[in-house]
Amino acid sequence: MSAATPAPKEKIFTNYQIFVIAILSFLQFTVILDFMVLSPLGVQLIKELNITPSQFSLVVSAYAFSAGISGLLAAGFADKFDRKKILLFFYAGFVIGTLLCGIAPDYHFLLGARIVTGIFGGVIGSVSFAIITDLFKLEVRGRVMGFVQMAFATSQVMGIPAGLFLANKLGWHSPFIMIVILSALVGVVIVLYLKPIDEHLKIKSERNALEHLFKTISTARYLKTFAATTLLATGGFMLMPFGSTFSVNNLGIAQEKLPLMYLIVGICSMISGPFVGKLSDGIGKYTMFVIGSVISIIMVIVYCNLSITPLWVVIILNSLLFIGISSRMISSSALISAIPAPQDRGAFMGINSSVQQISGGVAAFVAGLIVYQKTNTSPLEHYDTLGYVVSCSAIITVVLMYYINRMVVRSQVPKSNIETAAAAA
Repeated sequence: MSAATPAPKEKIFTNYQIFVIAILSFLQFTVILDFMVLSPLGVQLIKELNITPSQFSLVVSAYAFSAGISGLLAAGFADKFDRKKILLFFYAGFVIGTLLCGIAPDYHFLLGARIVTGIFGGVIGSVSFAIITDLFKLEVRGRVMGFVQMAFATSQVMGIPAGLFLANKLGWHSPFIMIVILSALVGVVIVLYLKPIDEHLKIKSERNALEHLFKTISTARYLKTFAATTLLATGGFMLMPFGSTFSVNNLGIAQEKLPLMYLIVGICSMISGPFVGKLSDGIGKYTMFVIGSVISIIMVIVYCNLSITPLWVVIILNSLLFIGISSRMISSSALISAIPAPQDRGAFMGINSSVQQISGGVAAFVAGLIVYQKTNTSPLEHYDTLGYVVSCSAIITVVLMYYINRMVVRSQVPKSNIETAAAAA
């Protein structure tokens, strides 16, 4: 007898789902790059615009505050329209805001341009995550988040080094023009090939936009998630705005070497992203979050207490730090996506994004008050204090995410099976 022919292995994702993952990843790449490119440009902007660290932190936080406010205002309407149309509307506004950054002649114009960019850019992430929640099951969302969040690392591998190269050659405006061109191309692809996403509209709701917003805000299980998100934003917004200044003025890294550092660190983060996502689906999203938090806390404390350090050591420490941060981002995003009911996904994601942006804006502003710099070229002082604040917030977040994980477990399985299913959450 001949051996039986093995059944073909079922594909995890359809071809269209692969396309959606790819286009959302490219979209996130442009939005994240727009935010992240400010950090390595910080040392250049402080010198050329003759501004203080607190003024620069205001440029960073202005984006976050405007993004948070607009996301909150848009949340009530997020489940009332086709998600593709909402995505295109806010993405077009984001491109216009970034263009304004690219032509900004002075500090105050740049500050206003960042506010415009934040008004539109801050909503894009929440719409993207609502789309992921609509189109993908919880069991594979870790993988999806791993690829989409890989945009965070890809912006370092390709975007930030290219942006820094352009900034060094053509001035600090040029990276924003580069982002405008890339974003316009992504927008055309979305218009032509992304299908309408309107299944949520079939769920009847008698609530108007304002009632929908307040109902979502007042739901107890959502409030716990928003509290965790508040602390999740602390790390990146506190440390990243001054990352390049700390590297150059405190660690002794030449400004010309920054693109190389961001390139190598980004490659490590990019490789780890899909692996972390798959591992998150395998060992449990909360378990992966705890692992990422432990790595992040250790690396933050070590890194923020460095003085003059060889480039290769800084690269290794930065790589480990970003792997820890991406592990937290991927696993928490996948876990939090299971919290909202289908009819609340858009509003929930919008409010959650607003909370993240506003708390991040506060963190960036507070960071600007904590650190001190005597002149534009002198070392940053009290950067180690930022590290301790970030580490404490990470510890508290681990506790909050534990309770969120329990909520997800209860919502996914019958009560009698909760204990046996806990590891799969």
